[in-house]
Amino acid sequence: MEQETLKDKVRLAESALGYKFINEDTLLRALTRKAFAIESKQRKVPCMDQEVLSTLGDAVLRTILVHSLVLRGCETPEVVTRLKIELEREEHLARIGAEMNIGPLLLLGKGEERQGASEQPYVLAETIEALVGAIFLDGGYLEAEKRVISWFKKDIDSITASINKKTD
Repeated sequence: MEQETLKDKVRLAESALGYKFINEDTLLRALTRKAFAIESKQRKVPCMDQEVLSTLGDAVLRTILVHSLVLRGCETPEVVTRLKIELEREEHLARIGAEMNIGPLLLLGKGEERQGASEQPYVLAETIEALVGAIFLDGGYLEAEKRVISWFKKDIDSITASINKKTD
């Protein structure tokens, strides 16, 4: 892939995320699907995929969402768990990825490109998790928290408002 194209992807992704990476390689890794990394390695080009960042991002995302729900008055484990599950659903994460137009920025394998993977909900959801992990690695918890809260704010506010109405 041309260096200029990668720079464009970094610039567009940073703009969409509202975060400027210290280490742009971390961002590129978050945008790199496993199939692309395998194909690159077959051409003797070192490349790391998003999988481990997605795992990290999932854990960070859950922590941030639970923290936010508790701060907004969700007081029982059952309520927190139910709302967290609702917020972190694949469809919800995919919608956030689509709203940020992340799909066209992904580095996909040839087969994934043919299948339109950049628009698949599971791919967008995994990428959002990878991006949360990347921001956490690059800038720490507070930077990741700022971004996640901004992406989820209206949903968290809506969900917690309905819960608070039920308890009033």
